Amino acid sequence: PPPLRAGSDVSRGKYDVIVVGGGHAGTEAVAAAARVGAETLLITQRIGSIGVLSCNPSLGGIGKAHLVREVDALDGLCGRAADCSGIHFKVLNRRKGPAVWGLRAQLDRERYRDTIQRELFSTPRLSVLESSVEALTVTQPDPSQPGDSRVTGVTLGDGVTLQCQAVVLTTGTFLSGSLFLGQTTRPGGRLG
Repeated sequence: PPPLRAGSDVSRGKYDVIVVGGGHAGTEAVAAAARVGAETLLITQRIGSIGVLSCNPSLGGIGKAHLVREVDALDGLCGRAADCSGIHFKVLNRRKGPAVWGLRAQLDRERYRDTIQRELFSTPRLSVLESSVEALTVTQPDPSQPGDSRVTGVTLGDGVTLQCQAVVLTTGTFLSGSLFLGQTTRPGGRLG
């Protein structure tokens, strides 16, 4: 496995792009931003969980295979990592017409995670920080132009504020999730 970085030096305090969340969308977003020359910061709550697959470690399928191909065509990470970590590849719905075929790869979870982390940790202009984001920093709105504010950074759990030109939130199922149990609803997500 690749060595885990305890976190990058964020003393610079200013980035072109800050991405919050180290799942599929977050890893693709930071890789793309850094690839085009942006000084990029990925903020995640656990560096070791960057690139971790869900309990069903597959990529593609009927609904998502086209998305994986599009990301791959844009030099994304998930297709390359799937090629490196695939243990079973299958075309679903082969007996039906090509319009409903779907490529799916079952993946080795550890190898996929290691491949994603190795790619990210060796990407120039990309820093990784283990922290939580507690607030977005926004400009004061102009009363003559309601709604004309701009996000200018994030405030971390320890109170440090980092500035940026753009913030990308990729919190997946963890942002204001709800659990439904019969007639009862409570805040939560995949992990409880």
